[in-house]
Amino acid sequence: MNNTIIDTNFKFPNQKSLYKGKVREVYNINDEILVMVATDRLSAFDVVMPKGIPYKGQILNQIATKMMKATEDLVPNWLVATPDPNVAVGHLCEPFKVEMVIRGYLSGHAAREYKLGKRQLCGITMPEGMIENDKFPLPIITPATKAEKGDHDEDISREEILKRGIVSEEDYLVLEDYTRKLFQRGTEIAAERGLILVDTKYEFGKTKDGKIVLIDEIHTPDSSRYFYADGYKDRQAKGEAQKQLSKEFVRQWLISNGFQGLDGQSVPFMSDDYIETVSERYIELYENITGEPFVKADVSAIQKRIEQNVLNYLNQ
Repeated sequence: MNNTIIDTNFKFPNQKSLYKGKVREVYNINDEILVMVATDRLSAFDVVMPKGIPYKGQILNQIATKMMKATEDLVPNWLVATPDPNVAVGHLCEPFKVEMVIRGYLSGHAAREYKLGKRQLCGITMPEGMIENDKFPLPIITPATKAEKGDHDEDISREEILKRGIVSEEDYLVLEDYTRKLFQRGTEIAAERGLILVDTKYEFGKTKDGKIVLIDEIHTPDSSRYFYADGYKDRQAKGEAQKQLSKEFVRQWLISNGFQGLDGQSVPFMSDDYIETVSERYIELYENITGEPFVKADVSAIQKRIEQNVLNYLNQ
C-alpha cells in the first residue's frame, strides 16, 4: 500500500506548469510537449478516494498506450512516447471542453436515467421497452461537459454544444466521426478477447497547427465498460446482472455502502484487504482487455523511478 503513487510534484527542465486532474498529473514542458503521469488515485462519482490502488496507474497507462497504437490508422492521437510504465508523453493540445461519450448498450448512467422514466438522454431518444444492459439498435453519442474542478460532469446535447459555441459545428462533426470510428474499432478488439465494449468516452484536443487528435485515455476500465460476451444473451433473457469488466464494481460497492458523491455523503472506509481486491480486479481487467499477462513494474521507489525515466527522455 505504501508503494502507490498518489501525488507528484516534479520539477522538470523547461517546465511551464503542472495540472492535477482526478487521476492524472500533466506537466507542460516548454509549451511544446506534455508529460502525463497516471497516478494510482481512484475516482468514482467524480470524487477521488482517499487511498491509492497498487498498479492502477501503470495499468491505465499501458492499456491506453496499446489502444492508441491500435487505432492510430483511424484517428490521429497526441502520443509521442511512453518513457515509464506510468507515463505518456505527447503533443501539447488545447482540449475540447466536452467528453464524447458513446453507448452501445443501456447500462450505467443511461440505465439509471431510464429507470427514472426518462427516455431522452442528451437529446437522443431511447426506445421504449428496454431493460438494463439491452443493446441499442445503433450506438448513441451522449456528450458531457468537462466539469471545472470539484463539479460533476453534465450531460449535454449536440444542439446545446453548438448553441453555446462550446465546439464549432465543423469541429463537432469531426469529433462525432472519430468517436464512431474508435468505438467500432474498440468493439472489434473487444470481440477478439471475448468481450463486449458496452460504452466509453473519448477526449479530443487540437494541436498548435489545428489538427484534431485523440488525447488522454482510451478503452481503459476507467473510461469504458466491458461485458463478458460468453453468456450475455442468456443472462439478459433471465434478467440477471451481466459479468462486467470496468470500474463499475467500485461504484456498486460505494452505492451499497451509502455513497454516490452526493452532498453530505462521506466516502466509506476502504480496508487494505478491499484495496488489494480492487488492485487484483484491475490486473484482471488488463489481462482480459489486452490478452497479455500483466508485468508489475518495480515500485520500491516509484517516485524516483518515474522522475529518472522522464529526465532521461527529456535529456535525449
